[in-house]
Amino acid sequence: MPQPLRFRVGARTMFSVRRNLVRVGLSLDDALSGGRVPLPGLPTSADGYLITSLPEQQISGVIADNSDCIALVRQRYARRYADLTGSFDDYLAEFSSKSRSTLRRKGRKFAKMTGGELDFRAYATPDEITEFHALARQLSEKTYQEKLLDYGLPDDVDFIRDMERAAAADQVRGWLLFADDAPVSYLYAPADGDTLVYAYLGYDPDWSSHSPGTVLLVEVLKQLMENGRFRRFDFTEGDGAQKQRFATGSLDCADVLLLRATFANRLLVKALAGFDATIELVKRLRG
Repeated sequence: MPQPLRFRVGARTMFSVRRNLVRVGLSLDDALSGGRVPLPGLPTSADGYLITSLPEQQISGVIADNSDCIALVRQRYARRYADLTGSFDDYLAEFSSKSRSTLRRKGRKFAKMTGGELDFRAYATPDEITEFHALARQLSEKTYQEKLLDYGLPDDVDFIRDMERAAAADQVRGWLLFADDAPVSYLYAPADGDTLVYAYLGYDPDWSSHSPGTVLLVEVLKQLMENGRFRRFDFTEGDGAQKQRFATGSLDCADVLLLRATFANRLLVKALAGFDATIELVKRLRG
């Protein structure tokens, strides 16, 4: 399907070129297994593949297996995750004493401000997840994720149908943190087998000084470790402070572009590689 190949500076896209790409995304289990990455056949209408979350140690093998294509590593990142199979107390024991104290203090402070106990609610069944979506969408409209990054909780028909189907199969979870019976933070996590995927998180900016996202995430991880339904929590790519803090492991990954070896694609890959290299050089000089 047509996808933009972006010439990007930080979060800002300067311009983009569209190509018909077959997207191959590795699940966390696939990435951790280290097994061979088979690619589906390339339709005649497609320009190539975009492989996401490919472990670093497998890049050379994938490129060698597809030597008739032009390869470009677009970005490298750590894919972080949390092991949910132990106890929450053991999980917290891996934090520094200062970090544990900070997390507990934030939770107590938030509870004190909102009636003495945390109003934390989980949603799993089809009816529950429908209720969650309605409440979370109202909150998402206020968040910087939606206003500035255009990455709020989706509201289109296809997303809602997929969400409801996943709930019917016990393959999704939603959580809300409330203050005075109004939601102030949400987290939406679809499942991939026994792994939950950190998909959408947002919070009311009026409450940002009270760390509602952090308070919510602590309660989410505690609940998941206590009920034992899921094995891992996949924080996906990116290296934000929250992901670094709460992850128990990480895997060095990359997004790899494989394009048909046409003249136009060769020029495009050279342009993308040159642009990315220039941006990295500027970052290093500024750093």
